[in-house]
Amino acid sequence: MTDAAPTLSDFSATTLGGTEQPLSAYAGDVVLVVNTASKCGLTPQYEGLERLYEELKDQGLVVLGFPCNQFGAQEPGSADEIEEFCQVNYGVSFPMFAKIDVNGSDTHPLYRWLKKSRGGLLGGPIAWNFTKFLVGRDGSVIARYAPQTAPDSLRGDIDTALAEPRPAG
Repeated sequence: MTDAAPTLSDFSATTLGGTEQPLSAYAGDVVLVVNTASKCGLTPQYEGLERLYEELKDQGLVVLGFPCNQFGAQEPGSADEIEEFCQVNYGVSFPMFAKIDVNGSDTHPLYRWLKKSRGGLLGGPIAWNFTKFLVGRDGSVIARYAPQTAPDSLRGDIDTALAEPRPAG
C-alpha cells in the first residue's frame, strides 16, 4: 500500500447529464478546474475559458466547469438550463458538471482536496465564482487563481504545464 498524496484521478463528479465521471479520464492532461455561475458579473469569463480550451485542447488542456449556487444565488438553474445557457451564450464545449458546493459541510470532495492543496489568501474557502485551479499532468495542483483573474492571463502558466511530459504509465 502506498501513502501517495491524492491526485485529480482519485476523484469523480457527476456530469450535467447525470453520469458519474471518474476524473482519472483526464490523467496526463493539464486541467483547469473552475467553479462557475450563469448570473455573475464574472460570467463572461466563460468566453475566455472556452477560447483557452479550443486553442489548447489538442495539446492536452481540459477545462472542467463546476456550477455553484453558493455565491449570491447566481447559479439557480437546473442542469438543463445551465447547459443551454453555456452553449447558447458562450459556445461552451468543455466538460461541465452538476451543481456542487465548494464551501461548507457539503463541499464536494474534489474541492476539499483543491482547497487543501492551495489554500489561497483566506486559508482555504472559495471566495466567489470563477476561482480557478490549475492541475498539472501528474494530477497535482500547480496554482490557484482569484475569481477576477482573466482566463487569458493564465496562458503562460498553462503553456508551462503543457510543456511537461505526460507521466509514464
